[in-house]
Amino acid sequence: MRRCGVNDIFGMALNSIRVNAVRSVLTVLGVVIGVTTVIGMSSVISGLNTSVMSQIESLGSNLIFVTRFDPGIGGRRSAEERTRENLTLAHAEAIARLPSVRSVAPGLRTTRPNSGRSSYTLRYGNRTAANTIIEGVGPDHEDVFNLDLRAGRWISENDNRRRANVLVMGYDAAETLFANPESAVGRQIELERKVFSVIGVMEKRSSGLNPGANPEDNLVALPISSFQKLHPEVDDYWIALQPISREAMPQAIDQVEGLLRRLRGVRYNEASDFAVFTQDLVTDLWNQISGGIFAVMLAISSVALLVGGVGVMNIMLVSVTERTREIGIRKAVGATRKKIMTQFLLEAMALTALGGVLGILAGAGLTALIRNAVPFLPATMSPLWVALGFSTSVATGLIFGLYPAYKAARLDPIEALRYE
Repeated sequence: MRRCGVNDIFGMALNSIRVNAVRSVLTVLGVVIGVTTVIGMSSVISGLNTSVMSQIESLGSNLIFVTRFDPGIGGRRSAEERTRENLTLAHAEAIARLPSVRSVAPGLRTTRPNSGRSSYTLRYGNRTAANTIIEGVGPDHEDVFNLDLRAGRWISENDNRRRANVLVMGYDAAETLFANPESAVGRQIELERKVFSVIGVMEKRSSGLNPGANPEDNLVALPISSFQKLHPEVDDYWIALQPISREAMPQAIDQVEGLLRRLRGVRYNEASDFAVFTQDLVTDLWNQISGGIFAVMLAISSVALLVGGVGVMNIMLVSVTERTREIGIRKAVGATRKKIMTQFLLEAMALTALGGVLGILAGAGLTALIRNAVPFLPATMSPLWVALGFSTSVATGLIFGLYPAYKAARLDPIEALRYE
């Protein structure tokens, strides 16, 4: 008699699934949901990671930021932070004189009263560009942030001195108001009931992964003095600077911290009442956010896989009961406990592998739907997470199929043959 090999056992397992196709699909629904969650969420996070890193790198690798508050993720500010003095233009001018600093870009940004949003509406004739960010900047802003102009020129020191009503538009804002963004230069637009002349249009700054979704593309930059004319109540500066070289960054940070501690009267035994940080900290903060999202994703998918695993165990126990006589016959003709156990294990793993494949297909569809329907979430499928999702689904079958397989293998052949 021909020995029953692994291929034969696997074939019997697949045949059992085929005979009970509807029941099999319903059984692995939890596995499908778990794998779909893993693929969908990992695709969103993978795309966002690539997009965020691309945007951070586009600013250059040697930027240093100075802000009044320490950067962080959520949480209420302490009483000490809320009472800190604002950073001022005088601080930025003093930093610019440090020997390790090449250029400094102070800036101001406001939020709409009672809304918490830094967005305004631009008007040109009967056209409007909504959700536009306005920012007050200086002449060195273009150089420090590595900005490219599509048309026109950047804000000059003379514009600042004259408090001129001029501005440079982001690409998306210009495209919204004018069919051809380059044609915006020289036009007069309305901002907060004031008329401003457009002197330049910035190049598009969004990454190729996420076209048109960078909020900075919907920004308008005003001279700092003109911004203050519009919003005299806003006087909390943020400061960005470039050191003379990448190697001089630690020295520049030390000099900036020492200077500001002296200017702000911070004692030697007190913590600084300002923050000095680089893009590395911004990257770390983003990694913390994405890591938290991943943790939630894994928790949700784990619950779904657990439910799916319990369903598989339940259906396999039912299958053992239904096929008790079949198991007795197989044992009577020479099948060993190992063969019986292998058959039921392969059947459980094939079931969850089917769920894994369906979950991957559903995840791919979800990724495509998100990418097309929600452009600011640049979902990109990761082969690593596809492989991990499939492997986890198979492992679920192995783990939850052990007990039913063991129970089948331990059946007494004589009692099994008597079973009706």
